[in-house]
Amino acid sequence: MVPFNCNGTATLNATDFQFVCDVVRQRSAIVLDGEKAYLADSRLTPVARSLGYPSADEFILDARRSRSPRLIQSMVEAMTTNETSFFRDAHPFEILRTHVLPSLINRRSGERRLAIWSNACSSGQEIYSIAIILEEHFPELRDWNVRLIASDLSTRVLNQAREGLYNQTEINRGVPPTMLTKYFQRRGQHWQVSEHLRRKVEFRSLNLIEPFPMLPAMDVVFLRNVLIYFSMETKRDILRRVDAVMSEDGFLFFGGGESMVNLNTRFTPLRTNSGIVYTRRPDCGNPLGRPGG
Repeated sequence: MVPFNCNGTATLNATDFQFVCDVVRQRSAIVLDGEKAYLADSRLTPVARSLGYPSADEFILDARRSRSPRLIQSMVEAMTTNETSFFRDAHPFEILRTHVLPSLINRRSGERRLAIWSNACSSGQEIYSIAIILEEHFPELRDWNVRLIASDLSTRVLNQAREGLYNQTEINRGVPPTMLTKYFQRRGQHWQVSEHLRRKVEFRSLNLIEPFPMLPAMDVVFLRNVLIYFSMETKRDILRRVDAVMSEDGFLFFGGGESMVNLNTRFTPLRTNSGIVYTRRPDCGNPLGRPGG
């Protein structure tokens, strides 16, 4: 999940807005500045009404007094948005198909195991895009132990992702017609990811700023368009812990506007014709073990 940006006139009082800022920072490490006061009111008002409060003020007041985990979680989720789409930006998925998976299949041919992790997965389009690529282009993996793990802070979007149900607008943002008929079923005005693909994905509630739960050694990690909203210190901490759960020859995908500059990590860029993916070994971009470029 990433912050929803909006400019406008504040309607919350300073005490209420400071409480919202403190809660969001403590739970997600996202910092809201004074320009987001209007955002707090506009995002929290519909949530407050859905929970039976007449206004955002009353909702925040009750949350301040009770410290109810349910109200706090609703507040944090309301202050974030979940921008995603199928095959978003295209090039990471092309790199996955043409470079990363062939390399890993060659390296894992003995153990026949792969683990792929989609962080801040939102409503699931990224991990389902990965699942489609595996199904469409790598039939040899069907008898491998392949684990697809997707995680997010928001229980609301995780529930949507598990259901795999998308409206026509969401489908139009990235799903080719040929893949639509193969991997989705019509459900009234919506389309649902096939049960076969949904069963392949493990969805988990996970907060990137907290200690990670037990995870398998990750061969591929998608951490796209997430770290740009954190402080430099938080970015470094998250990357240290991501590094710790990855295979020694694993691959890391960043967002198009993100880089490792000044983050002091072991990751190095592997440049391909389609773009950049980060590795921890200079030879892991080439199945034959020669340095990639």
